[in-house]
Amino acid sequence: MASGGYGRGGRGQLLLQALQQPARKPGDNGQEQRAEGQSTQAPAPSKAAAPLGRGAVLANLLNKQPTPQPPAPGGDPQAARAVPRPMGRGLASMQALLQSTCQSLPQSTARGAAFMQEASQVARQPVAPPPSQVTLPSRSPPQQSSPQAQGEGTSAPPTSRLAEMSLNREDRVEMHGKDGTPLRLSANHIRIKCNNPGVYQYHVDFRPNIDSKGMRIRLVNEHRDVIGFAKAFDGSILFLPIKLPQPETILHSIRNTDNTPVTIIIRLTKVLPPESCHQLYNIVFRRIMSILSMVQVGRYFYNPNTPSVVPQHRLEVWPGYITAVSEQEGGLMLLADASHRVLTTETVLDKMQTMVQRNPQGFRDDVIRQLIGTVVLTRYNNKTYRVDDIIWNQNPQHTFSTASGGEMSFIEYYKKSYNLDIQDYEQPLLMHRPKRKQEPGGRTSKIETILLVPELCYMSGLTDALRQDFRVMKDLAHHTRVTPEQRKLTMMKFMQSVNGNPDARKELENWGLQLDNDILEFDGRQLPQEDIVFYNKIVKSGPTADWGRAATSENVITAVALRNWVVIYTRRDQTKANDYISTTLKVAPQMGIECSQPIRFELKDDRVETYIRALREHINPTLQVIVAICPTSRDDRYSAIKKTCCVDNPIPSQVIIGKTIGDPKKLRSVVQKIALQINCKLGGELWGVSIPLKHLMVVGIDIYHDSAAKKQSICGFVASMNKNCTRWFSRCKVQPVSQELVDGLKFCLVSALTKFHETNHFLPEKIVVFRDGVGDGQLNTVADYEVDQLKSTFSHFGEEYCPKMSVVIVQKRINTRIFCHKGRQLDNPPSGTVVDHSITRRDRYDYFLVSQHVRQGTVSPTHYIVVSDDTGMKPDHMQRLTYKMTHLYYNWPGTVRVPAPCQYAHKLAQLVGQNIHKEPSESLSDRLFFL
Repeated sequence: MASGGYGRGGRGQLLLQALQQPARKPGDNGQEQRAEGQSTQAPAPSKAAAPLGRGAVLANLLNKQPTPQPPAPGGDPQAARAVPRPMGRGLASMQALLQSTCQSLPQSTARGAAFMQEASQVARQPVAPPPSQVTLPSRSPPQQSSPQAQGEGTSAPPTSRLAEMSLNREDRVEMHGKDGTPLRLSANHIRIKCNNPGVYQYHVDFRPNIDSKGMRIRLVNEHRDVIGFAKAFDGSILFLPIKLPQPETILHSIRNTDNTPVTIIIRLTKVLPPESCHQLYNIVFRRIMSILSMVQVGRYFYNPNTPSVVPQHRLEVWPGYITAVSEQEGGLMLLADASHRVLTTETVLDKMQTMVQRNPQGFRDDVIRQLIGTVVLTRYNNKTYRVDDIIWNQNPQHTFSTASGGEMSFIEYYKKSYNLDIQDYEQPLLMHRPKRKQEPGGRTSKIETILLVPELCYMSGLTDALRQDFRVMKDLAHHTRVTPEQRKLTMMKFMQSVNGNPDARKELENWGLQLDNDILEFDGRQLPQEDIVFYNKIVKSGPTADWGRAATSENVITAVALRNWVVIYTRRDQTKANDYISTTLKVAPQMGIECSQPIRFELKDDRVETYIRALREHINPTLQVIVAICPTSRDDRYSAIKKTCCVDNPIPSQVIIGKTIGDPKKLRSVVQKIALQINCKLGGELWGVSIPLKHLMVVGIDIYHDSAAKKQSICGFVASMNKNCTRWFSRCKVQPVSQELVDGLKFCLVSALTKFHETNHFLPEKIVVFRDGVGDGQLNTVADYEVDQLKSTFSHFGEEYCPKMSVVIVQKRINTRIFCHKGRQLDNPPSGTVVDHSITRRDRYDYFLVSQHVRQGTVSPTHYIVVSDDTGMKPDHMQRLTYKMTHLYYNWPGTVRVPAPCQYAHKLAQLVGQNIHKEPSESLSDRLFFL
């Protein structure tokens, strides 16, 4: 062990010296007391170590404190003790040292000492809590200290210097491709100009301390003459568009509850550039929406004064806007889009009475099943509530305690507050449990349940029954499907409303914001059309990316002969079953699929037990596939069939609803698609595209949250097994409640790599993972957690195996819309349109791709974010590979919105989450049994 001081402050050396002293007895004063006649011989002097610690080092640098020297042999030991001991980290000692030296030192040295003194003062000040958004640096240069400050060793207040400090921003990421035909495009983005240098962030202290956030806001609002009317305050952090005259502003107020004087200290902490204030600007636009008399329903704002009524279905549609401010590669942008909210014109009480009429005995179970979990709207205050429970033993005549301590019934409350008369006094009440909120200090707020009267509540949104009704969705499409030109008109109307309203325009001007006069225009590219490869022919996908005719007339790449299969049906569907079988025997050979006569089995009834019994009787090791024709669509029957065929007795299965094959005019087209589906479920390959990359594996991952079976999360994992990505391997893992991140990725990837090696006799050199179902808030977590978990898998196949891997996040539920210029009009961009600049993230490697072709409404692009990439592929290669993957979903002879492995993973996770609620058998993992 080296001699000398230990620790940054020299405390280790002092501790060793104390341990070398003789033990003290009770009552000793710490000095050596020796009896007379006892030897007073001092121990032999040893070489003293130089003190460490920052105080001593600073003193040595300033030449103010001499370095302690060991006593000379035979010298006075007290001389060594007279040397000051190391100061360590004591701020008081450091300040005393600096104050005594600043006046006598040269100007350059005094300036450095003054800065050190200021740093010590800053360290003693309370640290402001971090703002709610990520703070980006100021671009303004730091202010220089005055000559007087330089000469006298003093400087500007520390808070002002901290406010002008420049933080390091993340580097701009520019990954742009070049392939494709240039296109002139627009997007639903409006450029925002900021006339101010930025936003000034202040930290607010209250003396004495005040816990109530509302009281803090009320006290600050009393000083509008100082801080102005434009502000954003959360109880601790204050944002202002103006700079206060003093770095530290002291205000005085009186707390009205107990007349206690309160001192408010407002300290400037930093200046935020406009690009980093997008979260604050979002709050500004929320205020503008309120100024425009828009009502917030859910996350977005709507206009209840101009609804579109759909009387035949007792629905109405509220028009609204979606707004979001963010920093893109092209600068600060406002995303604006049209939104619609569907509401029912019947109350919850009307719906409950309908259930009573249909099922008088068990109506309570129907009410609980259909109402709990839904969102209702109360029109008297235009607020939405989630129905968490139904209180059957209470009604509007029951009373509750008021703030004044009295009792009031619901009938009296609504009459007094909203002038509403409740008609039904015996109706049960709906209960809503608000979410817990964190208060300052980490405390959790107390939850008070909210009771609602069904007569005053209206159903919000579309139920599953309405979504499955073709007529309802068709009638709603006239109001909700907006063309690109109509979307532009909506955005222009929004800008005119903001600029035409004096209060809204004043709110923008207070923060120095100004909207551009038109939507954003930029250049994009259209990727080349892909060649669709069949067994003996190659066809073009065409401008609409649709090869449906070729898919049913050309031979598939790999056909599995259908020789041993069973068709189960009821007596009422006998004719439909015969027509289906005869048509299948005709159309299957035209696509290169050999087909033999199936085994027919007629059921005596359509009960679930009857179907399950028939399945177990006919399933055997030689059977290829089983086809079940059901008279009606019932979830319980479908789930029972799939659970039997996927878990209990694993075998590919096909369930057909009698209505689907009941129309003779559409029978041939339907049977062709069913035949292609069955061929996939048996391990066949339908079509492919040219993929030049060698030794490549493409992986798709998606999550499905199962709300029925204890809210489990199902992870679907699908990986390609051959060069052309036409054969797939699938695994499924069940996760804990509502867990988005995947814990079983390592197990799934090990299984996929093992199967890949069995099939190809080598391991892939490049792996591209498309991860679906991830929001912006989880990008960093996925990039750190899941990527590391995937990479740790490679060690299972030897230390030398280290493939290149890219992980791409797929986001399809976005509000960005892209339009193509066709003359003076806007239209949907063609399939293959890619955008990798202007509207992309500033600090991310990302791009937008329009892969599908739509004939109605506005097409929705898909956002791809590359969170990890070490494959060395150029942006053009990554974009082309993504577009190729959208051609390989075998349930649709055209391009789909996301890459095929993501869509396969979604279908697998949905099947497990909705129907079987268990992991499927591994014997089916090498086939697309879930289509």
